[in-house]
Amino acid sequence: MNAHLQPTGSAYFIQQETAKQERHTLSVLVSNEPGVLARVIGLFSGRGYNIESLTVSETEHEAHLSRITIVTSGTPGVLEQIKSQLDRIVPVHRVVDLTVRATQLGQERPIEREVALVKVAGEGEERAEALRLADAFHAKVVDATVSHFIFEITGKSSKIDQFVAIMKPFGLIEICRTGIAAMNRGPQGM
Repeated sequence: MNAHLQPTGSAYFIQQETAKQERHTLSVLVSNEPGVLARVIGLFSGRGYNIESLTVSETEHEAHLSRITIVTSGTPGVLEQIKSQLDRIVPVHRVVDLTVRATQLGQERPIEREVALVKVAGEGEERAEALRLADAFHAKVVDATVSHFIFEITGKSSKIDQFVAIMKPFGLIEICRTGIAAMNRGPQGM
């Protein structure tokens, strides 16, 4: 075969997609019924998509609706496929890509917040320094003994990452994070 031949319309010449991976936050409004979360997660795991963060809670008690917030990454094509497949799950009422919506509204990103509980050992001067640093991060002490603290911190994931990194030298014992809750700015809803 001549190496200089141009590719034809054949599928054998389709090049691999070189699109850049993007991180998107999706908001999914679903019926609050057994098995819905498992079906949503199954869609991701069955196709090899990664979930970076997942939160779910009932948001409209009377209407029996829950909101699932999913942070995932993929190429634009993969992200469109995820949204399309989520939309086809029967108890899903609405899928909104908050990242795309923020761009449409002229914003960089949706509002994203996370809560973390961080348990840190602390005695003596290190105890005082850990408290001073926690105050600088607006972390609240929610439990304390003579040997440890449990701090509650709310903010962007990057802020929580920084707080955890700063607390490591003081004797970081345990971390529990809620995952990201997100919504777009402006008067309109999902």
